[in-house]
Amino acid sequence: MSRIAKKLIIIPDNIKIIVNKQMICVSNNNKVLKNTFSKDVTIIISNNKILFKPKIECKNGWAKAGTVRSLVNSMIIGITKGFQKKLILFGIGYKFSIKNNILHLMIGFSHTIFYTIPNGIIGECLNQNEIILRGINKQLLGQVAADIRSYRPPEPYKGKGIRYSNEIIKIKETKKK
Repeated sequence: MSRIAKKLIIIPDNIKIIVNKQMICVSNNNKVLKNTFSKDVTIIISNNKILFKPKIECKNGWAKAGTVRSLVNSMIIGITKGFQKKLILFGIGYKFSIKNNILHLMIGFSHTIFYTIPNGIIGECLNQNEIILRGINKQLLGQVAADIRSYRPPEPYKGKGIRYSNEIIKIKETKKK
């Protein structure tokens, strides 16, 4: 049984939440996030609190309710504070640059890779080897960071490649005769 689903979410004063059947809309002044959830979960809003209950009292019902609660909570956090991911580039001659919302990756291939950053995500280059991605949608932000990282994941012998700022790469020892 999920314990996360039983926690209440307290709605901040500046947030407006609309539930229409299984679609939930979280909005602030000019920011809006919408998502559709499982029909097995009931969303109850009362007195600036959100409660999640499964329609069927079983293990899967509580698991789905916990998932919905976690997603709604991340939507509220995204609208109020926002999310960010930092990517670091390791390797000689590797560099990032952003022009007109297009990320230019020079990562050791014979050509430059162009990655169009989707709407809702803001990219900012701190220097040639660091980029910060910001957005209100946690899922989209994580997917964009994973897509960029997939062009050159860190290799295990020297650690060259694109990695997250908090990622730890275990360096392997080279083969010996």
